[in-house]
Amino acid sequence: MQELKAFNEQRAEIYWWLSSLFVKELSEEDIARYQSVEIRTFLSGLGNNEQLKTAIDAMIDALNRLQDRSDAQLELAADFCDLFLKTAKDGALPYASIYATESGLLNGQPAREMETYLSEFGVEVTRELNEPADHLSIELDLLGNMIIRSNELEQERHMEEAFSQQFDFINHVLLTWLPKFNQACQATDRFGFYAAASALLLAFCYLDRDYLANENGQAS
Repeated sequence: MQELKAFNEQRAEIYWWLSSLFVKELSEEDIARYQSVEIRTFLSGLGNNEQLKTAIDAMIDALNRLQDRSDAQLELAADFCDLFLKTAKDGALPYASIYATESGLLNGQPAREMETYLSEFGVEVTRELNEPADHLSIELDLLGNMIIRSNELEQERHMEEAFSQQFDFINHVLLTWLPKFNQACQATDRFGFYAAASALLLAFCYLDRDYLANENGQAS
C-alpha cells in the first residue's frame, strides 16, 4: 500500500504541474527553473515512457530553443495570451464549455458539473483565479486533490472505489474535450512550448486512465 501511495503522490504532482502551465504566464524565475538540471532530469525521466516520449522531446526542444529566443519571457507570455486569453477562433481557450458545442461558444453545462465535483470533494478555487469552474487548470487541480485524498484510505476496497472515481473523471470529464483542445494548441502555437504541454497532458491522461483501468479491471 505504501508503494501505491507513493505512486499516487507522483501522479498528483504531475497533474498539479501541468495545471500550473495553463493557469498563468511563466515568470523569468519559472523559465530559469525549467533550464535547471533538476527539471531537465524530471522531464527526461517522463520521456522514458514511450507514450510520453514524443511530447517530452518536443517540450525539451522548445526549452532549448527558448534559451536562444530574444526576450524569452515576454515572447512566451505573448504565446500564452494568444492561445489562452483571446478567442476560440484564433487560439485554444482552456475551457471545457468551448468544446461542448460545434459552434465553439461557451456552454455552461461543463462548468456546472465541475462545480458539483468541487463541492463533493470540498475543494475551493483560489480567489485570485477568477475563472469558470471548467477551466483546465481547475479540473487538473481537482484531479490532483482526488488522488492525494485517496492516500488517506487504508482499506483496499476503498482505494478501488477512489480509483474508479478518478477513472471516471479522466474518461468522462477530461477526455471528452482534451483531444479537441490539443488539436487547437497544435494548430495555433507556432513556437511549440504549449503545444508540447497539451500533447503531454493528453498522453498522460490516456496513460493514467489505462493504469486505473488495469488496477480496477475496467474497460477503457
